[in-house]
Amino acid sequence: MALDKKSGYRKNFSLGITFIVLISILFILSLFLAFNYSKKSIENDFVSEKVNVLEQSIKPYNDFFQNKMPEISYYSGFLDSSTAAKFVDTVMLKYPFISKVTFYDTEVKNVPVKDGINANHLGIGPKSIFQFGKGVKPDSVKLYSEDDTKSFNVGSDFNAIAIKLATFVEDLDTASVPTQEELFTNFSIVNSNENKITYLNIPRREDLRAYKDMIRRKLNPAPIYQQDVLVFNLDAHKIKIINTRPLLYQTIRIEPLTYDPIDTSEENINTEIALPGAFSDFKLYLISSRSYIKKEIFIYFMPIALVLLLVYGVLLLVAFLIYRNLNINSKMFKLQYDFVNNLTHEFKTPVSVIKIAGNNIKSATTLSQREQQLYGKILDEEADKLNGLMNKLLAFTQIENKAIKLNQEEVNIVDFIESTIESHTLKHPDFKITYEVVGFKTFITDPVLLGSLFDNLAENAYKYSKPEQKKLHISAKLIKGVLVFRFADKGIGIAASELNNIFKKFFRIQNEYNQMGSVGLGLAFCKELVNFMEGEISVKSKVGSGTEFKIVLPYNS
Repeated sequence: MALDKKSGYRKNFSLGITFIVLISILFILSLFLAFNYSKKSIENDFVSEKVNVLEQSIKPYNDFFQNKMPEISYYSGFLDSSTAAKFVDTVMLKYPFISKVTFYDTEVKNVPVKDGINANHLGIGPKSIFQFGKGVKPDSVKLYSEDDTKSFNVGSDFNAIAIKLATFVEDLDTASVPTQEELFTNFSIVNSNENKITYLNIPRREDLRAYKDMIRRKLNPAPIYQQDVLVFNLDAHKIKIINTRPLLYQTIRIEPLTYDPIDTSEENINTEIALPGAFSDFKLYLISSRSYIKKEIFIYFMPIALVLLLVYGVLLLVAFLIYRNLNINSKMFKLQYDFVNNLTHEFKTPVSVIKIAGNNIKSATTLSQREQQLYGKILDEEADKLNGLMNKLLAFTQIENKAIKLNQEEVNIVDFIESTIESHTLKHPDFKITYEVVGFKTFITDPVLLGSLFDNLAENAYKYSKPEQKKLHISAKLIKGVLVFRFADKGIGIAASELNNIFKKFFRIQNEYNQMGSVGLGLAFCKELVNFMEGEISVKSKVGSGTEFKIVLPYNS
């Protein structure tokens, strides 16, 4: 059986090692794949996340173009230099990328203008021109006035928007209503080459009809309508860059579309994306060193690695638990196998003796009185052995399952111990038992269970002692409100490695004194008895010197 046990251990150990090796390989492979996935993901993010950087960085420009600039139309052409200055101040304060604004206080007439655009009977020209912006001292500069005698070049920006207005009016179908998108598109010009936006306030519908009439014919008296034209000069380098992924992009710059970096070192990686609208000749240029990107890769990778490590740890724990359970099952199988063998032997011996005695009685023609007494005694003793074994098994099961109740009686401890000594010395005349009682005379307990406890420990003391050392000392003391019983023998002792197992069911110490007749239930039975009586049992022993069992029970007087 020992060879089978060792073989089972080796088999379990080999299975455990194989499982650990497999999950370790899987763990390493998973880490490798997870790192590659993290690297690929971060590299993809490096290319794709630039869109978010662009959206966040260009958001003020979009707000200006879509929301702030159209507010000019609310003035319906009646902006003057003072009002225009206040409007420009708020715009330049909120949008730092606007470097300069030129304001054209414009008139639309039914007669030709000196400076501006003349189309048929429609004249579009500035009454005055002011410039606002950073570096302009004072805050505004008057560039032109219609009272000036000298001719003034109003500039291509004004002429372009004036032509656009004249063309729009000429093609206008007064029976239909243009959409806001059409109006906004026709009254603004985005010049990406010079980073400018020219905006003409959107005329009212009745003004557009009047302009249409002015083109068709010359009116008398000649009407004059007010319009406002603003030219916004933008500086792309004043856009505030919002780095939404600072751990991904080390440096972000605004560069011209034609920018070609001189340093093309493989130590760096870069990507770019064009700016929209008036900044479309510029791009965001994003660059990071590979060592900088590796940090982000590891930040992305570490949570995945920790999850994989956790899974790996759980699998190792599962492997350990399976291995431990296999070993426990193997040990339990051996214990149960030994128990069945020993129990069979315990039953077999008295059964064989009974069978032999029965056959002798059956085959004998006559039996003398002496033979009748001898066979009767044999049958009685062997039947007692069988009955005692069955009672122990039954009592053990009942106590373990708490199927019995304590029968509380007052016990005189001296009488009880002397009775125990008398029964064991009658059975074993060479067994020397001494005792001492300190601090009490009687206490309340179940005498049957206490007797079973004393008998088992006494039997063990006799069985596991050499012939010349069959001695037992029983001590009973009342200490600090509890009863302390000690059973000290001079037997062969118990190895320290076995002390933790002796109270387990079916466990048998392997020695020359325990090869026959033990099923490994004696001390386990004692342990269950003490627990049932709400006490504690412990043991200390030294090989070759003897063993002492200590029992602590509650004192009920």
